[in-house]
Amino acid sequence: MDRELSAATKQANRRKRIWQVSIAAALVLAAIFGIRNLLAPGISRSEVRTAMVERGPVVATLSASGVVVPEHEQAITSPIQARIEQVVRNAGEQVKPGDQVLLLDRSFTQLAYDKLKDEQQLNQHKSVQMRLQLDKKLNSLESQLAIKRMNVRSLQAQLEDEQYLLKIGGGTQEQVKQAELKLKIAQQELAQLEQDIESERKLLRADEQELSYTLAMNGRSLEELERKMQQAEVRATRPGVVTWVKSEVGSSVNAGEVIARLADLSSFRVQASISDAFADQLHVGGDAIARINNTDLKGSIVAIEPSVKNGTVTFYVALEEKSHQLLRPSLRVDLFVTTASKNDALRVKNGPYFNSGSPDNVFVLREDALVQVPARTGMSNTDFVELENGVQPGDVVVISDMKDFEHVQKVRLK
Repeated sequence: MDRELSAATKQANRRKRIWQVSIAAALVLAAIFGIRNLLAPGISRSEVRTAMVERGPVVATLSASGVVVPEHEQAITSPIQARIEQVVRNAGEQVKPGDQVLLLDRSFTQLAYDKLKDEQQLNQHKSVQMRLQLDKKLNSLESQLAIKRMNVRSLQAQLEDEQYLLKIGGGTQEQVKQAELKLKIAQQELAQLEQDIESERKLLRADEQELSYTLAMNGRSLEELERKMQQAEVRATRPGVVTWVKSEVGSSVNAGEVIARLADLSSFRVQASISDAFADQLHVGGDAIARINNTDLKGSIVAIEPSVKNGTVTFYVALEEKSHQLLRPSLRVDLFVTTASKNDALRVKNGPYFNSGSPDNVFVLREDALVQVPARTGMSNTDFVELENGVQPGDVVVISDMKDFEHVQKVRLK
């Protein structure tokens, strides 16, 4: 028959069951965590780029493409329509003021100059001839005027005689009237002659003035042609380097056509272009940075072209170190235009993670895993990105591309 177990035996059996249940629960939990670890996504540490969150300045910039150009460049234009007769200085050669660069054939201009000079001499001869003719005419009129005046005085004397004879009874009233009429006619003719002489003098002055204007204009034209012929010996007006020259000897050039360019290679600036979508963010005086071989040169926008070409806006940046040793003509540079800045912000180095869009989360290193936490980004440039919340200084953040894990809360590090 069955016997009742002792209290010590019952207690031992109870302990044994508790241990069995505990071991089974531990095995189940280990299996669950093991399966989770096996199912959780992972990534190799060598594939992950990270950066530490820190405090510092962040400057928001616009990226633009730029090219280094001389700060002072002179375009030399042809003063006349001519042929290129000789190339004296080739591109790349140094020049001083007065050095000849090109020689233009000025035979056509010489013909025009000679023709105009002949016309000038002819006009001068006409001026002398006209003056002689008018002087002769005026002398004739002056002679007639003197005769008319003597005639008037004679008729006045006759009228006085007739009036005296009438007074003493030796003449008639009819004779007095005839003498008065002759005097009036003579006086009218005298007045008319005086007016004619005055008109001739005015005409003479007008003709002389017109001719003097013609002579003056021709004189200026002669001086201009003479100056253009001197300029046909194309010479440098300032020290520099010939950056380009029209070197086809015998080719024709029109007046005003650019035939050479001179540049002062002691100082430079940057000619930049950017999409017209950002044109409203550009303004004269705005800060900019030109990056050459990891060297940043500070500058400011000094000019913005008003027209848009092929969807881009061209602007110019004056550099603080305009004579820096890295600057070379036609050198391509990366240009960054400042639009906003913060002196004290949470920032992290920029990387592919932030360039893939506008993430609202970042992956933060937590022991042996990457944990995705909410974090809003702010201003950015090619160097740094501002993190407005979600992280603290000292946190290590992933900056490499994490597109494959953007829907995962946690990523194991292998």
